[in-house]
Amino acid sequence: MKLELSLRKRYADFAFAADFSVEGTRLGVFGPSGSGKSTLMHLLAGLLPPDDGFIRLNDEVLFDAARGLCLAPEKRRIAVVFQHAHLFPHLSVRANLLYGYKRLKRKERRIDPAALYEVLNLGPLLGRGVTSLSGGERQRVALGRAVLAHPRLILMDEPVSGLDDALKYQILPYLRKAFAEFGIPLIFISHSLNEMRLMCDTVLEFGKGRLLAQTSAEELARRRLAESPVGYINLLRLDDRRPKEDLSDYRWGDKRLILTGGNGEGAGMFELSSKDVTLFKRHPEASSARNILPCRVSGLFAAGNRLGVELDCGGATLVSQVVHEAARDLGLHPGSEVFAVIKASAFRRLY
Repeated sequence: MKLELSLRKRYADFAFAADFSVEGTRLGVFGPSGSGKSTLMHLLAGLLPPDDGFIRLNDEVLFDAARGLCLAPEKRRIAVVFQHAHLFPHLSVRANLLYGYKRLKRKERRIDPAALYEVLNLGPLLGRGVTSLSGGERQRVALGRAVLAHPRLILMDEPVSGLDDALKYQILPYLRKAFAEFGIPLIFISHSLNEMRLMCDTVLEFGKGRLLAQTSAEELARRRLAESPVGYINLLRLDDRRPKEDLSDYRWGDKRLILTGGNGEGAGMFELSSKDVTLFKRHPEASSARNILPCRVSGLFAAGNRLGVELDCGGATLVSQVVHEAARDLGLHPGSEVFAVIKASAFRRLY
C-alpha cells in the first residue's frame, strides 16, 4: 500500500495539518489524546471533509481540493473498526459478519468466511446474539465483518483501548494473524507504545495536530525510553515451560529464564522493563535474582539523561538502561562483556 497526502483541517480550537508519503502493510498512528489521530482517520475514511489538500491511495485520488474531487466513503473501500464495535444488535453474529460480504459482487468475494472464522476463532459464536458477547468477542466480530467486506484498507481507531489488559492482549494476536493471513493493509491508531510494537512496522507520530516523526516502532520505543515511567519495554517470546518448584523455567533463544508463577501456562509473550535489568561487570557472587545472564554490549543509545544498553545475550536481544555515571563505572562500550541480572518477579505475561 502507498499512501500520499497533504491535508488541512481547522476547528475553532484545534488545527490539523499533515504532509507525508508512506508505504507498507502495517502502519501505526501514534500520539496522546488530542494529537490528531482520530481526525486523520476520519479524513482518510471520508467521514470528515478536509479544508484543503489531497489524498492518494495506491495512486488513486480519494480527495483533491484543487480539482473539487471528494469520493464518498462507500466508494473509497476503506473499512473502519472503532473502539466500540458498533455491531447490529438485531442481527446474529453470523449475520453481522456477512453484512458487507453479501453486498459484494460474487467476483469480489475473495475471502472464504469459513477460513476467517477459523483464524479469529469465531465458530463457537456464530449462532449467538451480539448482546451476549464479551468485549473481546465483540471486537473480533467487528474485525471479521470488516475483513469479509474485502476493503483495500482497514483503519482501526483505538480498537482495544476500552478493554482491560487481559482482553487486550488476548485479541492482539488474533488481529496480527488475520492481517497476515488475508493480506489486507492496516492503519492501526493508538496511544499505546506496546500496541504499536506488537501490531505495526512503520509509525507516524502525531502531536498537537502535527506529524512529528515517521519512524519504526522499535526506534520510537527507544527514543521514548527516558520519557516513560516504565522505561523501555522488552518484549520476549518464551516457550518450552518447565515447572521448577513454585517457579517456571522458560526457554528464551538458547538460554533459559526463571519466572515466578506461570500457572501452568505454556508459550507466550512477556514484557520486561529495561529498569529491571541490572548490569554487573563481573558475575555476582551471590544474588536473590534467579536470572544471571552473560551478555555482550552490542550498542548504546542516548535517551535524555539515560543510556539505553543493547545486549546480545546468546543471539537474543535485551535492552537495559543506566545513568551515564554507571556506564563509565562499568566501562560500557560495544563489545564489552557484562552480566545482566533479572529477578524472577520482573516479568509480566501479555498473552
